Amino acid sequence: MADDRTGRNVVRPGSRAVERSSDVEQRQISNEARLIRGVFRAAGLAAGTAVRSGQWAVGTTYEVTREITQAALSGESSADIAERAGAALQSVARNILGVTEGSVREIVSYVPTTNGHPPPQQHVIPGGYVRSSTLDDLRRRGDALLARSADVYFTEDVHPAYDRILDQLAPDEARILRFMALNGPQPSVDVRTNRPLGIGSELVSGDLTSVPEQAGVRYPDRARLYLINLNRLGLLLSSDDPVVLSRYMVLEVQPVVETALKRAGRVPKIVRKSLRLTEFGEDFCHTCFSINGS
Repeated sequence: MADDRTGRNVVRPGSRAVERSSDVEQRQISNEARLIRGVFRAAGLAAGTAVRSGQWAVGTTYEVTREITQAALSGESSADIAERAGAALQSVARNILGVTEGSVREIVSYVPTTNGHPPPQQHVIPGGYVRSSTLDDLRRRGDALLARSADVYFTEDVHPAYDRILDQLAPDEARILRFMALNGPQPSVDVRTNRPLGIGSELVSGDLTSVPEQAGVRYPDRARLYLINLNRLGLLLSSDDPVVLSRYMVLEVQPVVETALKRAGRVPKIVRKSLRLTEFGEDFCHTCFSINGS
């Protein structure tokens, strides 16, 4: 007799050793039903992380249902049904949810692979992050990287981090990066209180710049957060090397700088710096954006 919870045969006292064919058929239907329910459950979870409203669009369920129905009518196996549903979910994620390729792979990472090897066990930690569950998994991934580095036939056109970075950028941040790639280092300033010999001088506001406004961001009130995120991703950096002195004249009369100067008290001190793309950021921009027709 089949245990509905595990799908395995369990012999209970008084049961017959020989199952009827109808029982076997019913068990197969039950197994496939559980599989399909699991796919839909995973689909719902995936949509919940990708759509802020937490609800599927009407067309989403229709697309997945149509794919599963076609597979069932054609007599495909359970694994084929799951694989077809996974392909449908990827298409829905791209076309309806509007996520990028990197997000699609992360959202539908539960879809079974066809290479005959089971996927490595993963563990979800608080916050929704997924990591390898064992030291062996990490060691296996690290050894795979070393093996590819020794393979003279293995080619990698772009850095693998670029895909994930694009997923973590706001559209306004992309505008800032393109502006920096086209115009080079930009002036920035720190405003400090002025003390004799600089002893006891305090920072009032640092890394002030008009780059987001010059780039034409849609949400200027988030400009500070944009720059922090770009620095976190290793694309932008604040340098102590100043740009041409005349370029600071426009920046130092901007409202954000004037407000900081008033807070600094009498005879405030301005430290002139610059905002620059890192080497990593320059390569990222020229790889991922169409700049100057490239």
